[in-house]
This record gives sequence, C-alpha cells and structure tokens, in this order.
Amino acid sequence: MTIPPRRPLTLRDVSEASGVSEMTVSRVLRNKGDVSDATRAKVRAAAKKLGYVPNRIAGSLASSRVNLVAVIIPSLGNMVFPEVLSGISETLAGTGLQPVVGVTDYLPDTEERVLFEMLSWRPSGVIVAGLEHTEASRAMLMRAEIPVVEIMDTDGAPIDACVGISHRRAGREMAEAILREGYRRIGFLGTKMPADHRARKRFEGFTRHLARAGVEIADQEFYSGGSALKKGREMTEALLRRTPDLDFLYFSNDMIGAGGLLWLLEQGIDVPGQIGLAGFNGVELLDGLPRQLATMDACRREIGREAARIIAARCANPSEGGAERVELTPLITRGETLRRA
Repeated sequence: MTIPPRRPLTLRDVSEASGVSEMTVSRVLRNKGDVSDATRAKVRAAAKKLGYVPNRIAGSLASSRVNLVAVIIPSLGNMVFPEVLSGISETLAGTGLQPVVGVTDYLPDTEERVLFEMLSWRPSGVIVAGLEHTEASRAMLMRAEIPVVEIMDTDGAPIDACVGISHRRAGREMAEAILREGYRRIGFLGTKMPADHRARKRFEGFTRHLARAGVEIADQEFYSGGSALKKGREMTEALLRRTPDLDFLYFSNDMIGAGGLLWLLEQGIDVPGQIGLAGFNGVELLDGLPRQLATMDACRREIGREAARIIAARCANPSEGGAERVELTPLITRGETLRRA
C-alpha cells in the first residue's frame, strides 16, 4: 500500500486503501452499523497503516486545533518523568498551551492507543518519550501536521524534533570513570532491555567501552517491573552470592542502586573500597542515603523545558523553524561510592 503525500487524511483515503465505500469506513471507525468482521478488519488495517486518526472536534471547529499539548510518557511512578512534566509545565505557563498527559507503561500497543485518542482531539503539539515506536504510531505522528518532539533520547532518527541525551555516550562515560578507578570485575543490574530502550543503549555504550579496554561484564542480573529499593536489594544479594568476587556494580537506575547500597552496608561490606557502585538519573530523593550514590544526571527538567520551548515557538510561528535536535550533556556525580584515585 502506498502512503499518499503528507496532508490531512480523509475517509476517502481509507476508503481507497481498503476498497470499501466511505460510508462503510465511517461506520467501522465509529463502531456503528452492520458491517462484517472481515470488512471491519480490512478497514481498521488500512486506517492503521495510513496513520488515519478521526477528528473529534465539533464540525464548526473541524479545521482548528485545541490549545492542548499531548505529553505521552511511560510512567508516573518512575521519578524521572514528574520532573520532565514540571519542566514542560513551567515553560508552557503563560503561553495559552496546556499539557495533557497520557501514560503507556512502556507498552508499544498502549502508546498506539494513547496517541490515537489524543490526536483525535487535534492538539497543538505532541511531546512523546523515546524514539522507538510501532509503525502505526510513527504513521500517526508523521501525519499529525503539528510539532512533534521526541524526548529523553538522541540515539536514533527522530520523526520531527528531539530533545534528550545520548544514552550510549552516558554508558561509555560511566565505563571510563569506573575503569579509571581500577575496577575490573564489574557486574550490571537493570531492567530487561526489550522494553526499556534507553537502558539498553546505556548498556551497549557501557559494554562496548569496557570491551575496548579488554574488560567484560563478569555477571548480570535483570528484572521486569518498576524501579524499587526492594528489587535492588534482592538483585544485589543474588548477584553477589553467585559471583562474590565482583568489585563494582553498575545499576541501570538510582532506585535499585540505592537498594543495593543499603543491602551492602547492612552486610558490613566496604563501599567503595571492597565494591564500588553507580546508578543513573541523579534522583534528589536519594540524597539522604548513608552514602551518596555515584550517578549521572539525566537532565530531566531541562529536557522538559526545551521540548516545551520548541512546541510553543512553533505554535506561535508555524511558518518558522524546522526540526531541532537538542542534545544535552549529563554529568557524572561521583558521590561516595566511586573510589577516587
């Protein structure tokens, strides 16, 4: 199926792509009328392939946009994203634009559904976490004819604008810091990678730099689910019982890193002399730990501010400005768990 040139899609486009009448297409997309299952499947497949999203604004406003900015994030439970939202809200305040949030739980199919619902109300812009999407989600975003800003990541090809950090670079720089301090028996603990693309890219950058220095990951432990202190404790215990001679643990996020730190201190293990630790995200909530965890700031609030700035500027001057790529530079905080030379 050939996707027609970029312009607002109509029922006719779906009709031609599916080979049924516009009236039938309308019935299927409104879930009305007596239409066979086979025809419904054909119409929905064509609409999904094209990236067609119905317009739910009243007829008199059908050519307009509402003053909403769709913000689509993986989680509200992860402390990273509330800070991103704060940056977005701060920057949009006074612009007449209002952020509206959708949550995907890191599930591509859920992202599709959230995008479909939000775009059907014709927002003025979209801010969406990550560069990886299903074909249907990409088609909807490319067809939306509004500013689209993908956030948190710059390692890939954006649909329009993107704001974030290079996670491969972040992993590489942490590996450099760990090797510089003389650690060589390194374990990795983190979320399972297929769903968490940014953690996967950090892991790739980390392991590639280690390999160039002739060092391999000695052991690793993965988990599914949210970032939690309890999970960090359990994973750290399991990894060290299996491979007790590790001298450094690199956690994919600060929360599980904090859990690991607490477990180690309870066991009387010398941190960072016997074993060093580092996490990722720079979560301020953890500043009260018995030892300050080495980490790397993910530039969360700045990412939100920059993404909102791009949306506001392009909404104010639609004919000006093109796709922007803003790469921020995260910095390592050595804390008290990454031994100084």
